[in-house]
Amino acid sequence: MSGKHFKGQEVSCCIKYFIFGFNILFWLLGVAFLGIGLWAWSEKGVLSNISSITDLGGFDPVWLFLVVGGVMFILGFAGCIGALRENTLLLKFFSVFLGIIFFLELTAGVLAFVFKDWIKDQLNFFINNNIRAYRDDIDLQNLIDFTQEYWECCGAFGAEDWNLNMYFNCTDTNPSREKCGVPFSCCTKDPAEDVINRQCGYDVRAKSHKDAEQKMFIHLKGCVPQFERWLHENLTVVAGIFIGIALLQIFGICLAQNLVSDIEAVRASW
Repeated sequence: MSGKHFKGQEVSCCIKYFIFGFNILFWLLGVAFLGIGLWAWSEKGVLSNISSITDLGGFDPVWLFLVVGGVMFILGFAGCIGALRENTLLLKFFSVFLGIIFFLELTAGVLAFVFKDWIKDQLNFFINNNIRAYRDDIDLQNLIDFTQEYWECCGAFGAEDWNLNMYFNCTDTNPSREKCGVPFSCCTKDPAEDVINRQCGYDVRAKSHKDAEQKMFIHLKGCVPQFERWLHENLTVVAGIFIGIALLQIFGICLAQNLVSDIEAVRASW
């Protein structure tokens, strides 16, 4: 009788330790992301003054690290401990949580395809809102500079969008030295220059400078149309990445459910 029992249902060690190994890496990445996010907030003094979280008018990139890190931490913990301890509750939580994320990604993809114009308007609103807060947060400033340099753009739809920022607008009452200018990340790059000229955008939008003259110094295209162009040019790569992520999620759900079935079958045979 004892021999027959062990030749019956048993938990697959391959699936069990594959899920454990994969999720412990996932969990460690989540810890790293959370650590980076909390360190960044500590450097900015947010942890010592929590109310300052709501003071920033634009998007704080640290939130991205905290949210992604938090999700990875929870998923990794549930999958890792659930597989190691053969805990069906944690494994089911892992499967359901991963399934919800997959469903939200799928829904977002469909809505983005159906409501292209609305997404474009929201992207424009998002960029302009962050232009207003450009000098309020160093992380946001670095993110905007990176975006404008990478896509060789300036503002949401053009350099004039920088009129929304209190330091760069062209109003007569603006005392800033950056008046009628743009950030250095809008400037066209000279390959011969080794040092970044952070004053290259000063006065470039002054009335005396025409578009043809501005083009010599700054990028005139906005980041929204440049992003659209980049998306069309790299559509295959972007689609491949999303499909790869989706397949990994489905694979993870199937493995977790398979392990749950094995565990429940073994318990039923006791």
